Amino acid sequence: MPTDDDDDFRVDLDVKLAFQERLIGDLDALVRLFGERLAKVEKEFADLKAQVSKPLDERPPHY
Repeated sequence: MPTDDDDDFRVDLDVKLAFQERLIGDLDALVRLFGERLAKVEKEFADLKAQVSKPLDERPPHY
């Protein structure tokens, strides 16, 4: 027969599990957001790198 201590222990475990599930969901959303932001930054970096690596066709003004 369960005692009050057993019930309290079960309630504590249920509360901890609920908080952990919420935290995991929040962290998952954050990781996905950072992944999307990283992909965007990597694309922008590649675009900038391509622009910088193009040779300049015009001479500087002091020539």
